[in-house]
Amino acid sequence: MSITSTVNIQHAADRFHTDIDWLDSWHSFNFGGHYRRGDGGHGLLLVSNDDTVAAGGGFGTHPHRDMEIVTWVLSGRLEHRDSEGNHGVLYPGLAQRMSAGRGIRHSEQNASQDEPVHFVQMWVPPDTLGIDPGYEQLDVNAALDAGGLVPIASGQGHPGTITIHQRDAVLWGARLHPGERVDVPAEPHVHVFVAVGSAELAGHGWLATGDAARLSLAGPLELTAGDDGAELLIWATA
Repeated sequence: MSITSTVNIQHAADRFHTDIDWLDSWHSFNFGGHYRRGDGGHGLLLVSNDDTVAAGGGFGTHPHRDMEIVTWVLSGRLEHRDSEGNHGVLYPGLAQRMSAGRGIRHSEQNASQDEPVHFVQMWVPPDTLGIDPGYEQLDVNAALDAGGLVPIASGQGHPGTITIHQRDAVLWGARLHPGERVDVPAEPHVHVFVAVGSAELAGHGWLATGDAARLSLAGPLELTAGDDGAELLIWATA
């Protein structure tokens, strides 16, 4: 099926919303009981959930299968445990990948009893089904602080990243100073998410916190951070 060159902007308030006692979650794509035709993902990115979990709250133990799950904390601390014996406490700049493979169970709990934790969780399918479950975490703060666009999770062997089992996907991140510019990767499908701050997408206007741009064969584009800077998460996939 051929791909048409498009740039679609999704504003933060247009996302699906789940609001329960301990969870405030905004879904960029269809998730759980939320469904809208045409919102089943973008390229290989199937899930992008912008979650805030209240102090002492969290997701109890639950299963996953055949999915590469990348978690990125924006503020607070998130505690992970899984059926493979892995345990980690995530903080801003510590990237995490869990490969569900042939089956894994895990829990995610706010590690604090006093403050919320805010994080983005993103899912892409693996390129090989039924692999052994796995886990990886890596602090990439130094690379982000150096400026520019930085690979965070890669299936293409980028050094200094967590490794995902999907050869056609890379997650890029940036913490931009006011006015700093970066070039958007020119892959067939690119999903630009402004996690914090604001940024101007050349020729397509401003993106505020929580906004996203879904690019399909859009060619080279430039992002410029606003007056408050910007933290970006950009998936580039087939």
